[in-house]
Amino acid sequence: MNEAILPTRTPAFEARIRKRYAAERRFKLAGLLSILFSIAVLAFLLITMASNGISGFKRVELAVEIDFPEAGITGDPAVLAQPNAIQSLEAQGLPAVVEFYATQSLGEEGAQQINSEAWRDVAKKIIADPSLLGAKATVMVPASHKLASAYSGDGQASLQPLAKKLKAEGKLQKNFDFGFLSRSDATDPQLVGIWGALKGSMLTMVVTLAFAFPIGVLAALYLEEYAPKNRWTDIIEVSINNLAAVPSIIFGLLGLAVFLTVFPSYRSAPLIGGLTLALMTMPVIVIAGRNAIKAVPPTIRDGALALGASPIQVVFHHVLPLALPGILTGTIIGMARALGETAPALMIGMRAFVATPPDGFTSPATLLPVQIFLWSDEIDRGFVERTSAAIIVLLLFLLVMNGLAIYLRNRFEKKW
Repeated sequence: MNEAILPTRTPAFEARIRKRYAAERRFKLAGLLSILFSIAVLAFLLITMASNGISGFKRVELAVEIDFPEAGITGDPAVLAQPNAIQSLEAQGLPAVVEFYATQSLGEEGAQQINSEAWRDVAKKIIADPSLLGAKATVMVPASHKLASAYSGDGQASLQPLAKKLKAEGKLQKNFDFGFLSRSDATDPQLVGIWGALKGSMLTMVVTLAFAFPIGVLAALYLEEYAPKNRWTDIIEVSINNLAAVPSIIFGLLGLAVFLTVFPSYRSAPLIGGLTLALMTMPVIVIAGRNAIKAVPPTIRDGALALGASPIQVVFHHVLPLALPGILTGTIIGMARALGETAPALMIGMRAFVATPPDGFTSPATLLPVQIFLWSDEIDRGFVERTSAAIIVLLLFLLVMNGLAIYLRNRFEKKW
């Protein structure tokens, strides 16, 4: 009887079965190839950025042997610990001492190719290790950007023989530049750093999160839990969805027209940048928040109400904690987008040359993506390498920020 209801396995039936299985295999193969292609593109991007960016963390330096006791440079550790220690060493003639011993170590032609700010590096080494003043020491000082280009095979052809000669003697080297992570912007690729832009990005992201997250979450709670379902709320929902797709430069124009009109003296400050990026991030958080709140089972609300909880307790003690992981996911997406934006920052003036890190939320600052954009416009090879290194730092900053957000999301995730 069971055999009677089974379909007859005719040749046409077998062909359809084989065709269906072949379609399933092709679909699986297409999915696998898509994943492999995505991994290959990501690997190519990371390998390319790493190969180009590793050299950006280095700089060309010259070895100069200095006899500090003979030069007469002195310094009490207590004095060297003062903020004006560099000025004290400068008053003792440290720039002239560095120039004199550079001539002895490198020759007159080589001494002309030390960086004009090389003595400051020597001063910082003395401040970090005052024992250098009691002996003869070989210090590495930055070379001029012309000699650095000649070291890489570019730049002036007349300097390349000198670069090869000094390199063969071990007096010209390309070493890791720890100061790249602690200095600010400069006009010389040998002296530039990213700390000023990185700190500006951190302060701006703090302002963005402080404004966008609470306002976005409260807006999502109101629209999903309290707002009546009528034409006006439908218009608000459509507007929020449209705002999430508005180009970022429009928000830059809004920040230029509103925030800089109210606070004209805070141009290029992290406060204005954070407020502008908060406007851009808020719709994303509202949309993600509403979806996360909507995903909380109605039984959670009904059970809380049945046990005597008030509506506000239901929302903040039960619904919001359960929806928080989904809200944090939307926040991660919004903050990652804000971190990489350049156009809004350019519109509100955060492209200024900032030689010192910002002191606070109202100090002049720039952002790391803007710094990368400005360096990429330079024709000097040194800036090209520094640009790749700054991109690596930006990616690491993004990974750290997202990792922290993912940890918090998993930390607050609840099962039901």
